[in-house]
Amino acid sequence: MPVHYSISLPDPSAARGPDPRLSFTANGAEAFAEQLQDALRTPALFERWRATQDDPDEVDPSLGATDPAATVSGQQADLRIDLVAVTALSGDLLKQRLRWLAGSHWELRDVR
Repeated sequence: MPVHYSISLPDPSAARGPDPRLSFTANGAEAFAEQLQDALRTPALFERWRATQDDPDEVDPSLGATDPAATVSGQQADLRIDLVAVTALSGDLLKQRLRWLAGSHWELRDVR
């Protein structure tokens, strides 16, 4: 069953992960939503992360789970960006992807 996650990027310009190869490159609510949606729907972000590991073949493949039906919408709200992700992926996997994309520059506001 899909879960709705309300996420806020309080300072979108700072919403960049520690590794530029994995980080958001987006500017604007729609672009942030598209990049997060891609990270949930496809294994591309996971595969880039896995390639950075000392022994990529030893990485647990379950960390690369995807949800092809995931959707993310974005909206500008004053200076912040609000995202709503709807996915069947676990909260832990969603948070993992957000840490790669935005580092610690995001807030989980609500889960339904």
